[in-house]
Amino acid sequence: MNSFSQAVCENIGYYVYFLKDPRTNKIFYIGKGQSNRVFQHIHGAIASALQSDKLDIFRELGAQNVQHYILRHGLTEEQALEIESACIDLLGLDSLTNAVKGFDCWERGIKTVDEITQLYDAKVITIEEPTIIININKRYKRFMDSQELYDATRSSWVVGRKRNKVKYAIAAYRGLVREVYKIEEWHSVGNRWEFTGDIAEPSVRNKYLNQSLEKYIKKGSRNPIKYASMLVIQSGKCDKCGRDFGQYDTV
Repeated sequence: MNSFSQAVCENIGYYVYFLKDPRTNKIFYIGKGQSNRVFQHIHGAIASALQSDKLDIFRELGAQNVQHYILRHGLTEEQALEIESACIDLLGLDSLTNAVKGFDCWERGIKTVDEITQLYDAKVITIEEPTIIININKRYKRFMDSQELYDATRSSWVVGRKRNKVKYAIAAYRGLVREVYKIEEWHSVGNRWEFTGDIAEPSVRNKYLNQSLEKYIKKGSRNPIKYASMLVIQSGKCDKCGRDFGQYDTV
């Protein structure tokens, strides 16, 4: 079968489906759709010259040999998105040919109990030390080891001379502190910079690790670099603008 009848299309609603390779009996793709969406991969493999793991499996097996399953049907679009996302989380992208994670994968997707605690119990911090915050959202991978996290944080960035005034670097992901490093030295890499260093001393690290950077990282900001390095220790009045500032105002 490579299409549903009109009657099925009109009554099935939104659904979540999966595709199975009969040679291994393993699920290789999970999706959501309506009407004949479950069969469109067949037509894509035949008509398209693009290479992808998903399309290659169709070409290897032949369209009629891929096994199609409807996991849940009669859903709203929102329900289908949730179920699709949960299934992708459960099986993992490493086991599937899906190119992207599911809907709301960070906000409500699979998490360890430690990650749930971080998400809902993180305290909003005020950084007291000269620090550069490096947002590694695009580089972060779940279950990175310490070396991978360090490498993703330290290199390489477009930073100005302010880099020489900071003592610490924070690895930030989704608005939370993932690690704190003490910077030893900056090195040029073409027109970018990277630092060498080590995990910060416990007296600094323990203040910030797994806590919220809500004061510093605004939703939608595209700049991965943020400084939190020059904090006023006393209150007073700015000579230039006359503004009153407090203990933790940035100047």
